[in-house]
Amino acid sequence: MIEQYVLDLQEIDGGQVAVVGGKGAHLGELSRIEDISVPSGFCVTTDAFRRIMAEAPSIDDRLDQLSRVNPDDREAIRTLSAQIRRTIEGIAIPDDLATAITRALAQHGEQAAYAVRSSATAEDLPTASFAGQQDTYLNVVGPTAILRHVSRCWASLFTERAVTYRRRSGIDHRTVHMAVVVQRMVFPHAAGILFTADPVTGNRKAATVDAGFGLGEALVSGLVNPDVFKVREGEVVAKAIAAKQRAVHALPAGGTQEVAIDSQRQEEPALTDAQVVRLVQLGRRIEAYFGRPQDIEWCLVDDDFRIVQSRPITTLFPVPETGDQENHVYVSVGHQQMMTDPMRPLGLSMWQLTAMVPMHEAGGRLFVDVTRRLASPASRAGLLDVMGRGDPLVRDALQTVLDHGDVVPTLPDEGPGAPPAGGASAPIETDPAIVTELIERSEVSIAALERDIRTKTGPALFGFLLEAFEEHKRVLGDPLSMQVITAGMEATWWLNDNLQEWLGEKNAADTLTLSAPDNVTSEMGLALLDVADVIRPHPEVVAFLHGVGVEDEGFLDDLAKLAGGTAARDAIEAYLDRYGVRCVGEIDITRPRWRERPTTLVPVILDNVRNFEPGAAERRFEQGRQKAQKKEQEVLSRLRALPDGDRKADEAKRMIDRVRTFIGYREYPKYGIVSRYFVYKQALLAEAERLVQAGVLDEKEDIFYLTFQELHDVVDSHQVDDRLIQQRKDAFRSYHALTPPRVLTSDGETLTGAYRRDDVPDGALVGLPVSAGTIEGRARVILDLAEADLEAGDILVTTFTDPSWSPLFVGITGLVTEVGGLMTHGAVIAREYGLPAVVGVEQATRLIRDGQRIRVHGTDGYVEILP
Repeated sequence: MIEQYVLDLQEIDGGQVAVVGGKGAHLGELSRIEDISVPSGFCVTTDAFRRIMAEAPSIDDRLDQLSRVNPDDREAIRTLSAQIRRTIEGIAIPDDLATAITRALAQHGEQAAYAVRSSATAEDLPTASFAGQQDTYLNVVGPTAILRHVSRCWASLFTERAVTYRRRSGIDHRTVHMAVVVQRMVFPHAAGILFTADPVTGNRKAATVDAGFGLGEALVSGLVNPDVFKVREGEVVAKAIAAKQRAVHALPAGGTQEVAIDSQRQEEPALTDAQVVRLVQLGRRIEAYFGRPQDIEWCLVDDDFRIVQSRPITTLFPVPETGDQENHVYVSVGHQQMMTDPMRPLGLSMWQLTAMVPMHEAGGRLFVDVTRRLASPASRAGLLDVMGRGDPLVRDALQTVLDHGDVVPTLPDEGPGAPPAGGASAPIETDPAIVTELIERSEVSIAALERDIRTKTGPALFGFLLEAFEEHKRVLGDPLSMQVITAGMEATWWLNDNLQEWLGEKNAADTLTLSAPDNVTSEMGLALLDVADVIRPHPEVVAFLHGVGVEDEGFLDDLAKLAGGTAARDAIEAYLDRYGVRCVGEIDITRPRWRERPTTLVPVILDNVRNFEPGAAERRFEQGRQKAQKKEQEVLSRLRALPDGDRKADEAKRMIDRVRTFIGYREYPKYGIVSRYFVYKQALLAEAERLVQAGVLDEKEDIFYLTFQELHDVVDSHQVDDRLIQQRKDAFRSYHALTPPRVLTSDGETLTGAYRRDDVPDGALVGLPVSAGTIEGRARVILDLAEADLEAGDILVTTFTDPSWSPLFVGITGLVTEVGGLMTHGAVIAREYGLPAVVGVEQATRLIRDGQRIRVHGTDGYVEILP
């Protein structure tokens, strides 16, 4: 293969990232767009970079060291990266390579001024911009200076910030190469950045222009505040003109300097409104060409816009694809299900196929379209009420969309309605036998699924599963099951509303529901205390478990060799038989279940061994039951002392009985879902193993990056698109950097909502009160259940808690989460265990440091960070 060291920008297209890097490929594509003016130039290719790197074998050793350094060890990264940069800059450019560069220079004007710009192969990609990670040099004049700055650009692949960025993005240093763009300088009147979508709200219909005098370097470096223009539908709708005291200008002999702007010009706009609108029109053309919103660098020369860069805006949350031009409003499923992490394609499609309502995918998350319910005044009120009771932030975000006035159409009242919230109780008796019957029905259905799926393989398995999904939805949508859940929630709301009105007591139901029966999730946490009781008397077993790592999946077999190990293994196995279908993020079928990765439970078991005495599970449950009973007697006694007290007490008693009978069942349908999911997963993984044996797939887990239908097709055809799987893996990795909104519109606007409260102390972190009480203690910020290390009295601070987190709840005294609502799983279990809890605290895991003392106000909904 003949090495090609230089390509003219006109010769380059977007498919040549490996040759010219991200910036070079984008500039080549920009040069092809009609009526888009791009300064001429050429690109020194990655072949040249590889040639230079081969000249210094010592770099290999340093790259090895760099790959082993902790991304947070800034000193080591600084030292190693500086050594690599010095080595690269010290390498003499070979004569043939230098000749190729100077020949290209001669074609564009040897003594002209140039911008010499880094263009790495991992740069300006759809999933990672790497903006500002490598170097650019402006107004470089003459062949000698150009060659020197090309070397400096090569070296800038190893700036400290670029190395750290790659490590944190999971990108191997050896897989990234550097090209260099050498481009004719333009000397602009004004320059800046155009975002073709609002980078703050995400709205695709709004564009933002930042503008300043002189070279754009003044804005990029933060030397001056820019003028900011917002444009919507061809019109400037808002602008803020900054006092621009400084600018960066080019020097005649090369280089740049800061200059002061004449005081009379400082507050002049850098662009007229007409110029701004024209620039946005050019931006829309570029956006349409690349097929996604762009971050565009521009210069204004003699009233002519020159485009010097365009890259995708990688921070925008994607919008669900609908195939229509209508407005849509979506509510996050993950915030309702307490799992806001991205899901793999198989997980997404399986949830969609088994969900009761249509769901739309974006950014690896699922959303429900609520546009029609918002559009009809009758259903709108019901939807806002239900959402507000569950999560006030979702309600506020939806109200904000409605207040825009131009997003949601108004439909007549016959649109689909919503059940009234907090109205009359569901027409079923308060009978524990109903819950027993529902659980038995579910267990019979799951047993039939396990029995019937065993003989199904190949295409027949997928036909069977599609029928199983219908049974799945039938059980999930059982009207009696829905009535029981609704009855439990409505009784809770009734008690909280009426007891606050009659007795002035907030969230009284939190105490009245302690140790409610039939709660499979709270039972799961207590059952792990019983496992600890079996293990605690055996020091050899405890010591062995302390040495178990995440990858030691065969540890249960080794337990039997120890004194007391057989009993310990049997206790853990019995626990896994009952609860092994669960895991963190369990709505995603691709997540490893506890049965598949039992090491996840070891840290929690050891915490229980250390922090509890024998018999703790039974004592905890009984204490909660007695506390609830005592609260009931107190409430009824106080009610009877009121005017019309007997009636109020009788009504309250009926509701207390109702909530204690039904609220525990609230957790069971989710357990039924994940029990079915485990059966589906085992069957699909067995099919994947057959595909691996047949040489169709490289590894079983590749099926996680296919949808259910795509996997069906692969089983039928015994053919798979390896590139598609790799693209899905890359996309899934990139989705982790995105923060999913509670509410999303088809315009791309992301809304998280606000509490709009003025009843909290200054500096407090505001959230939703979901479990009453106030507690003070050490904050433990834990993002991974397998890394739990709790002491008695700790307060758990985390992003979200789905049912799998409940084993930790027995060992903590309070809970703070970033995501959650009044009836989500973490809130229900916090009330079950009597833990003061505040959920929906934005950025709690970043604002609260691990080890800080905090005070959780579970009754009033805020958290104080203590000195």
